[in-house]
Amino acid sequence: MRYNNILITGSAGFIGFHLCKRILDNYDDINIIGIDNLNNYYNPLLKEKRNDILKKYRNYTFIKLDFSEYLKLIESLNDKDIDLIVHLGAQPGVRYSLENPWAYERSNLLGTMNIFEFARRFNIEKIVYASSSSVYGGNKKIPFSEDDRTDNPVSLYASTKRSKELMAYTYHNLYGIGMTGLRFFTVYGEWGRPDMAYFKFAKNILLEKPIDVYNYGDMERDFTYVSDVIDGVISSIERDFNYEIFNLGNSRPVKLMYFIELLEKYLNKTAKKNFLPMQEGDVPRTYADLSKSREFLNYNPKVSIEEGLRRFCSWFVDNREWILKL
Repeated sequence: MRYNNILITGSAGFIGFHLCKRILDNYDDINIIGIDNLNNYYNPLLKEKRNDILKKYRNYTFIKLDFSEYLKLIESLNDKDIDLIVHLGAQPGVRYSLENPWAYERSNLLGTMNIFEFARRFNIEKIVYASSSSVYGGNKKIPFSEDDRTDNPVSLYASTKRSKELMAYTYHNLYGIGMTGLRFFTVYGEWGRPDMAYFKFAKNILLEKPIDVYNYGDMERDFTYVSDVIDGVISSIERDFNYEIFNLGNSRPVKLMYFIELLEKYLNKTAKKNFLPMQEGDVPRTYADLSKSREFLNYNPKVSIEEGLRRFCSWFVDNREWILKL
């Protein structure tokens, strides 16, 4: 890897943590500056535990910082050597965007513009940034390809992610910054987000509480294990593009009811299911076309849903004493 000083936003988040740890475990000569505001969208204890692991590495520097505050961003980073930005920090969650749209405007739009402006001001030549499969909206064409139209988002979260891609193109076009966007498809695994369905399901199953099953269980998701996604992010760091967008998924949609069956199997408990209609802003199916990612990133997801959920449940049970309090 030719980058020696990498800024990673959202470093205490789920994917940010795994990316930092992968790099720190494998590259002694790479310095990471991680920034995160450690907000309370979900219990900050989980972010702090992730961050405590990273802070044990000598070549990791953490700065608690909200990148939607431009002057503080400049103040905190203007004397740092940075060769590359991996912009993973964002306000996540489709459903929460219905309750608090302003959080998405602040983090995903203003915050992203601040990161791009910082890169322009300090002559950083490349940014790898996180987008989402949500940009495909209610796309009827299966599987979802990077060439598909994405101008019909069905949630505010999705529209902010698509806006990020458009801003990236503008900054590339105006200032020549290399921009690589990554559309993540339902990433899951150890140290994951408590607001995501698989995490909430596991917690409620162990606590013998009902789980909410939307669209009466008639849903499919392209669940992607976190180590596979990190492979794709690392590959996008190592390869240079002018402006490209790639899907990072598993390309094997899983029926929601089978997903729940696997959780029941690995947790050795039966779920109490509360069947509900489809929630606003959600979509019935996601499915990644990986042709482009395979060709240009040599991306090849390896972890099956059975193996990925087995690993997640093992971690969850081993740490249940504090996880169940989240």
